Amino acid sequence: MTALVVGLSHRTAPLEVLERATLDAGAARALAVGACTADDVTEAVVLSTCNRLEVYSEVATFHGGLADVGAALVEATGVPLAELTDHLYVHFAESAVEHLFTVVCGLDSMAVGESQVLGQVRSALRRGQEDGSVGSALDGLLQRALRVGKRAHSETGLDHAGHSLVEAGLAHADEVVGPLVDARVLVVGAGAMSALAATTAHRLGARDITVLNRTAARAQRLAEAVGGRWGALGESGGLEHALAEADVVLSCTGAVGHVVDAATVGAARALRGAGAPGGSGAAAPQLLVDLALPRDVAPEVGRLPGVVVVGLAELGAQLAAEVGGAGSGVAADLRDARAIVAEESAAYLAERRAAAVAPTVVALRTQAREVADAELDRLRHRLGPDLDARVEAEVAQTLHRVVSTLLHTPTVRMKHLAADASSGPAYVEAVRELFDLDPAGTRAPEAVTEALRAVPEARGQAPTGGAAATADALRDLLTGAVVPPRRPRPGDAGTRS
Repeated sequence: MTALVVGLSHRTAPLEVLERATLDAGAARALAVGACTADDVTEAVVLSTCNRLEVYSEVATFHGGLADVGAALVEATGVPLAELTDHLYVHFAESAVEHLFTVVCGLDSMAVGESQVLGQVRSALRRGQEDGSVGSALDGLLQRALRVGKRAHSETGLDHAGHSLVEAGLAHADEVVGPLVDARVLVVGAGAMSALAATTAHRLGARDITVLNRTAARAQRLAEAVGGRWGALGESGGLEHALAEADVVLSCTGAVGHVVDAATVGAARALRGAGAPGGSGAAAPQLLVDLALPRDVAPEVGRLPGVVVVGLAELGAQLAAEVGGAGSGVAADLRDARAIVAEESAAYLAERRAAAVAPTVVALRTQAREVADAELDRLRHRLGPDLDARVEAEVAQTLHRVVSTLLHTPTVRMKHLAADASSGPAYVEAVRELFDLDPAGTRAPEAVTEALRAVPEARGQAPTGGAAATADALRDLLTGAVVPPRRPRPGDAGTRS
């Protein structure tokens, strides 16, 4: 079984496609559970955020798993496969692990370095655990990813590598409506992103904040946290009047369909103009920051006079330019964070390879022990009642001690060498081949005896073809000709302290 990632994000798909592929929590759960019913998929978890939709799965084969996950994506999103294919990316095995670690650190986010994705991954994992679509493989991988993300944020200045989407949107306020401290701010929605919007606006100096939400109680809780006002989004005329009063609008409801349409904004602009000082009828300019996907603000709103709409696409381009620009001061933090991802990916993969050796080690020791037990039984039958109990115990202990001593070095070296992706699998396969091991079960003592007898022949001859490589690999293990690479330790030159 191997990890497979299939997804699309703001880096590979236009906003229109991302909107069509967006899944709510229920649909994301259904996609993960549905994928697990396929022949080649054993585990699956779905990460669905405002700028990505990804399926992380554990698959038996690459091509079979890719076909199964692709079909599940088409069914869940309703977007034809031919259209999705142009925007999908695929990561397999080592690449899948590194991609997940990169995502969870915020290095692949629209707002580089943001930590919100940590919570999103944690929620996706929890849903998978509850639904049974996550087993031991993905559970271990995602748990490790969360630790990597926390480490990247605690050991580097990644949190300051890029502005948040909210801060990037509010940065437009000065040029559109004037200083934020003098502006009236309207937050539409009361979810996690809306809470971030309200608290960020409050922290940056906005003193007049109104929160509208379909559930008035949630709007009240958020508004009270920032000393603002609240209202119910469904009340007749409530949104229109709130829009008329607002200079800056931050919207992120997660609703399907446009919450702020051109007709409502047009009516709000008329009310705003009617209340203009001196009865001029000219509505003051307004900034609308759309943080939702699918978009809350209809595209037509941006064509209304005096209205500036900034969405995720514009904010993403702005953040990318700021983070990558000269003198941004974040290059070292990003470099350190990427180094952590590389280090943690290598360590995780080495541990997986070492763990994969365990069945072979168990099979080898089990079969050797059975050979020793078989020889003891033969001795008992040969000597019968003449065999002294004390002597029998000493012989048994000696046999098992010899077996344990002989197998100690090769089993320890197998575990060390398995961590090397280039040569490790060859050593494990060498042991399986020469000892005729079946890691999934224990073979008969007779087969083990023949395999053990074949070892001196394999070491003393020079077979041809694949057998030569197998014999050489086993010889290296038994004689210690190959020394496993030592892992870097704290204090070594070039390592992180």
